[in-house]
Amino acid sequence: MKRFSKIALSAAGLAAIYHFALRERVLNWGTTDAEVAAVLPGDELLPEADGVSTRAITIDAPPSAVWPWIVQIGPKPRGGVYTYDWIENLLGLNMQSTRQVLEEFQHPTLGDEIGFGGNKMVLAELDPQRSLAWRSSDGNWVWSFTLIEDEGRTRFVSRNRFRLPRAIDKIGMVPMIPGSLVMERKMLLGIKERAESLSA
Repeated sequence: MKRFSKIALSAAGLAAIYHFALRERVLNWGTTDAEVAAVLPGDELLPEADGVSTRAITIDAPPSAVWPWIVQIGPKPRGGVYTYDWIENLLGLNMQSTRQVLEEFQHPTLGDEIGFGGNKMVLAELDPQRSLAWRSSDGNWVWSFTLIEDEGRTRFVSRNRFRLPRAIDKIGMVPMIPGSLVMERKMLLGIKERAESLSA
């Protein structure tokens, strides 16, 4: 019983440290305070979210070199998500991150659909070379990308807004938040590398 109490107290202590000291940094990796607070394209698609993550990176290339990689995101035959494909595919997502610009996916239109496992994502907002936003068919997830040009460089901001209508969704999100940082950080770095190579 004593051992169980010590384990429980340790777990509670770690959870408290994570929640108060690390959670915001995990949710907002790479961002400025202004970016976290900003209203971005796509926010209006899910105004009352239970959670928001905003992650960003600076790319030494113009938006025209970043945009091609963003618009082709998705499972095969699309371009993947430029992260750890083997992890994505353990979840049955059928991802294959390409290093090529796929011309057939370079002209998105509102209403386009991609599948992420059990989620069907619909392209709900589109401003070419500037922003796009995907919304899940159940309305509980919006994933948006914003490109901000600054003297030939691009600030690339990825935002997830999500609603957690069930208790099981709230519980499942606890391990998902740090896991999503691992995957999304790799995605941001992967797009940065590809865009800079394309620009060069």
